[in-house]
Amino acid sequence: MTTSDFTVTLMVDQSPTQVFNAINDIRGWWIDTIEGASGKLNDEFAVRFEDIHYSKQRLVEFIPNKKVVWLVVDSQLNFLDDKKEWNGTKIVFDISQKGASTEVRFTHQGLVPKIQCYRECSNAWQDYISKSLLGLITKGEGQPYHPQKSISKSNVK
Repeated sequence: MTTSDFTVTLMVDQSPTQVFNAINDIRGWWIDTIEGASGKLNDEFAVRFEDIHYSKQRLVEFIPNKKVVWLVVDSQLNFLDDKKEWNGTKIVFDISQKGASTEVRFTHQGLVPKIQCYRECSNAWQDYISKSLLGLITKGEGQPYHPQKSISKSNVK
């Protein structure tokens, strides 16, 4: 089966349990301020990247050490013509044991090349998954976005 949904695959030496726990530590790898909960099925949480990106996710699949799926139930992507472009998309983390390693496959279902957000959003996901989430899994330290530490526009010359 071929798909054009944005996907990133990682192989790590950590256990599926460690990977699952890292994925669910959203503050540790994506953004350090979230509103709501993200620890069990049907939990909802929202993220806000200044006035550029807001999205609210619901956990629609939560299978310990195997799979986590977030359904985007609301979004406001202010840099796009269709500010609700993420609505109804799914963010999927598949975890599987491959010999002594663990494979993590991230897929943003609905983030496809034909939509306006694809370039910017896929580049951002690439960094968050292959750098920040990978760092949290392998070194115990991610690189989440810190809204309070961002440079204000008044300081930029």
